[in-house]
Amino acid sequence: MSKKKIAFIGTGGTISSLGNGPLDTVNYGAMGNMLQADGILDKFPDVQRVAEVFAVPYRNVPSPQIAWTEWRQLVLLCDKVVKEDPQVAGIVIGHGTASLEETAYFLSLTLKVPVPVVVVGSQRPASALSTDAGLNLVNAVRVAADEGARGLGALVLLNDEIQAAREVTKTSTGRMQTFRSPDFGVLGQADGDKVVWYRRPLRRLAPETEFDIRGLDALPRVDIAYSYAGADGTAVRAFTDAGAKGIVAAGFAPGFVTPGDAAALKEARAAGVVVLQSTRAGSGRVFPTTKLAEAGFIPADNLNPQKARILLALALTVSSEPAEIERIFATY
Repeated sequence: MSKKKIAFIGTGGTISSLGNGPLDTVNYGAMGNMLQADGILDKFPDVQRVAEVFAVPYRNVPSPQIAWTEWRQLVLLCDKVVKEDPQVAGIVIGHGTASLEETAYFLSLTLKVPVPVVVVGSQRPASALSTDAGLNLVNAVRVAADEGARGLGALVLLNDEIQAAREVTKTSTGRMQTFRSPDFGVLGQADGDKVVWYRRPLRRLAPETEFDIRGLDALPRVDIAYSYAGADGTAVRAFTDAGAKGIVAAGFAPGFVTPGDAAALKEARAAGVVVLQSTRAGSGRVFPTTKLAEAGFIPADNLNPQKARILLALALTVSSEPAEIERIFATY
């Protein structure tokens, strides 16, 4: 059987990093030494055993610096890769783990390519003793080449586990099992003998979404206001003054904020800012309570604040009507 053709786009991150020797698993970022996509493939040549993998030139960007500009470029680059080579069966994107879940979710809402796209990172640099970079890359390629990955939006692969971009989040700074889907668990696993699948997401996914960012120069500004004991609304008012079109309130579970934040959010809502109520809990739905409805706030379902911010920004490119935004949050 001929091997499938898989494109690999590298954006930097730990998976591309070379530290100061095999025991450097903490300070490698200070070295500033990151391999480009072709260098990663050269360092882990065993990836060619599972597919015909080729590098797609991009650039290395520390993942805390990745946002709208890079997201749009990656969407367009995926378009280009598939258009130029119809034999491409899947795409793997290497990424730093700090903001990996946000990039993956954005891609899962905006990609239009028909092939699987898998976002992969590592917890240990490529130069470290017992690095997870090589096996994560191999498994991401295996998943991208697997027919079961089609129609699932963007996927995340680390630690042999296949996660849905909408649900996965980074839960530990340094442990190998850092990426978790708190409410629902993994979609499947990349085991030594084969890729196995156990469930499929029901919410709408790329490429069948209503969001098209190709003609946009920017996303509407959406900020996250983290509520904590004693929060007095200063951050909310600053975001409103800065021109926010939407504010995600990362509130207490199951979905409320301090009186000071509530007052500021009501002021923002009166000024035309869309207010979305999320929680800092990390899992579970925000319920559509009477109190939220009376304030004009929209519940974020079970999306964490950083994911809710992305969906709200994209929703605002479609409509600013609360009923439409509620529909979008019930759909995606």
